[in-house]
Amino acid sequence: MSDERRPVTTTDAGIPAASDEHSLTVGPDGPILLQDHYLIQKMAQFNRERVPERVVHAKGGGAHGFFEATEDLSQYCKAAFLAKGTRTPAFVRFSTVAGELGSADTVRDPRGFAIKLYTEQGNYDLVGNNTPVFFIRDPQKFSDFIHSQKRRPDTNTRDNDMQWDFWTLSPESAHQVAWLFGDRGIPRTWRHMNGYGSHTFSWVNAGGERFWVKYHFKTGQGIQFFADADAKAMAAEDPDFHLRDLYQTIARGEHPSWTLSVQIMPFEDAADYRFNPFDLTKVWPHADYPLVKVGRLVLNRNPENYFAEVEQASFEPANMVPGIGPSPDRMLLGRLFSYPDTHRYRIGPNYLQLPINQPRAEVHSYNKDGHMRYQHSGNQPVYAPNSYGGPQADPRYEDLGWQVSGEIARAAASRHRDDDDFVQPRMLYRDVMDDAAKARLVSNLAGHLSQGVTPAVLGRAIEYWRSVDGDLGTRVAKAVGSRA
Repeated sequence: MSDERRPVTTTDAGIPAASDEHSLTVGPDGPILLQDHYLIQKMAQFNRERVPERVVHAKGGGAHGFFEATEDLSQYCKAAFLAKGTRTPAFVRFSTVAGELGSADTVRDPRGFAIKLYTEQGNYDLVGNNTPVFFIRDPQKFSDFIHSQKRRPDTNTRDNDMQWDFWTLSPESAHQVAWLFGDRGIPRTWRHMNGYGSHTFSWVNAGGERFWVKYHFKTGQGIQFFADADAKAMAAEDPDFHLRDLYQTIARGEHPSWTLSVQIMPFEDAADYRFNPFDLTKVWPHADYPLVKVGRLVLNRNPENYFAEVEQASFEPANMVPGIGPSPDRMLLGRLFSYPDTHRYRIGPNYLQLPINQPRAEVHSYNKDGHMRYQHSGNQPVYAPNSYGGPQADPRYEDLGWQVSGEIARAAASRHRDDDDFVQPRMLYRDVMDDAAKARLVSNLAGHLSQGVTPAVLGRAIEYWRSVDGDLGTRVAKAVGSRA
């Protein structure tokens, strides 16, 4: 636990690293730079750690269905699939985050909620979770975070001490950890949980007006969850409970559905909002930006072959159709690179030619050859620009953007007036949870902290929860028998 004689972190080439927490950006709020070779090295290496299962979200299931736009939102976004009355084929994959392929479905873990829409303008992938926030706000820390949740290199076992060591040294995690150990940390089924895009995205309408948005998929089946003891019993009885439930429910003709709503922030509001609206560890209060209904998502067809349709399904946040773009959210910007890179490694460079990933729109590209290439362009020119009739880019589809300025540096995002890592988890505990939910949170936390967490890390964990709420910290300390 001492900082004495700790070596300096280096790249894999032995070059000293300036930061393990902050990516290289243009100013404190600007975009991440491709020249951040250390970030790229960490992410690229991390994407290649496992063969062949996914590094994260390995265990999961999915189903086919459709998304139907039921409201007119043309004043906010020009994306074709959002035109009222449009029905778009969809595929959705649910998953746990940290568990391996053989792990139990009912462990305490966030759930992936990944949606692929086969729109007439190309695939739109919305890759979210069942929580509106995440543990970290900078991709520089992502591989380290996942390592802390996986297995020790010596014993190959999970280690609660590693998890709490990372969380307590990363106070921005408190909001998501409060969600994780609360009631929604173990959904009853995938059908009984919400889904969230989590990140902030940009929308633009036909007139060029821009907006910031967050996606909320509210379950039509109602929120249901497992108590900790019941989840552990189900893990022993049926480790594939969630996978089996989804398949059997759809097979019976009971089609789960979710209502999509969005929060919409005028583009100019972000500059002086009371906290950083692109911080993935925070939610936008509904009092400031209420939900606006968009449409419904329905799952009505099971996969015919799990490997071909679920295991080989690839989702990438970079797949955004005209009218939709990214935001200054650092985690989103990091994922734009990370997801397609890991698919090229795990499935192959031509993963988008697999039926489950293949767009329904026509593809005209100068990309060619590579392992398992099936579709080719015949005698079409293989380079651009050319004089022989190949496809040509169109500036009408210019990427959405925002203005930035500043000195290139590794720095935390600038602080807004209410930017505090503990404000929102404090509100979650005090204002959202009732007394019974608070008691379950304390019990869940104490149970986890009582298993292999060293005294020094335990002391930090209690202070971590005292920073959220004094009463919560005291109750956790009492429950684990600590006088810290």
